[in-house]
Amino acid sequence: MCLIEENDRVNSVNNSSRYVIGIDIGGTNTKFGIVNSEGVIMVQGSMSTTGYPVFGDYVEQVCLELEKMIGKCGLEGHIQAVGIGAPNANFHEGTIESAPNLEWKGVVPLAKTFSVRLGLPVRVSNDANAAALGEMLYGTARGMGNFIVLTLGTGVGGGVVANGKLVSGHDGLAGELGHVIIDNSPDARVCGCGRAGCLEAYCSASGIARTADMMLAYTDTPSLLRNIEAPLSAEDIFLAAEQDDKIAKDIFEYTGNILGKALANFIAILNPEAIIIFGGVSKAGGYLLEPVRRAIDDNVLPILKGKTQLLVSTLKDSDAAILGASAIAW
Repeated sequence: MCLIEENDRVNSVNNSSRYVIGIDIGGTNTKFGIVNSEGVIMVQGSMSTTGYPVFGDYVEQVCLELEKMIGKCGLEGHIQAVGIGAPNANFHEGTIESAPNLEWKGVVPLAKTFSVRLGLPVRVSNDANAAALGEMLYGTARGMGNFIVLTLGTGVGGGVVANGKLVSGHDGLAGELGHVIIDNSPDARVCGCGRAGCLEAYCSASGIARTADMMLAYTDTPSLLRNIEAPLSAEDIFLAAEQDDKIAKDIFEYTGNILGKALANFIAILNPEAIIIFGGVSKAGGYLLEPVRRAIDDNVLPILKGKTQLLVSTLKDSDAAILGASAIAW
């Protein structure tokens, strides 16, 4: 099922403007839209990423929905390019490479498949790198030359901008901040990438749910979470915290402490002006961000203390992923 939302400018196409398509491939949902050169999303939609074990079937469904949107906007022949943000995307090769949160394994020819189907140039980047570009062009990082975007959702991703340029690395896979090892104990959690102890295994939405399961199993403290049928979601935990649930608050405290320590290390390496939190988990607000700030202050190199802002993306939730993906195409 695809959901399509029209911007109030959908019927006000300006032929002097330029248009690109932005596609954000998440572990759960795919979002896409048509964006003009002023950063306005003309029309957008979403569909499930899962349920398409054959990659070609998934591409066909996305393209069918895009063609409906192009027709709705009267933009046949006016789309210049496509930008796609995806997990484990190789900027240089236009591929997805062994993404742990997607059904398609191995090397997936992302750019080539979409380009052949749509007849348009396609540029690909890691989803978090796309988010960083979107923040730099349209969001909180406008005017900044050194910052990190950390995406907290199904997984944990990172996009790094240094000296005004996106850091893509030798193979276009730089910024995999969710896969730094933060726990090397014998009982470290196994991550979706197959290794143990990754930041993603603790601070993604699923990682937070795992923490909830652990705390509920090893304590007998009363909690609203005990009344919710498994599997728990990060949103369930946030709603319980809003009702002053102790275990829910402890879950965010535990998560924030781990995340803040990792960010203190990133600050030591990159000396960013800001770290911008992006993604569904950021909706936990102060329940998560306050322990993150404390952990940063307690662990950051003294000479760097107080020099990096911790910010939350100001881009509209429904727009941010599409704008980030579209930024790749310009």
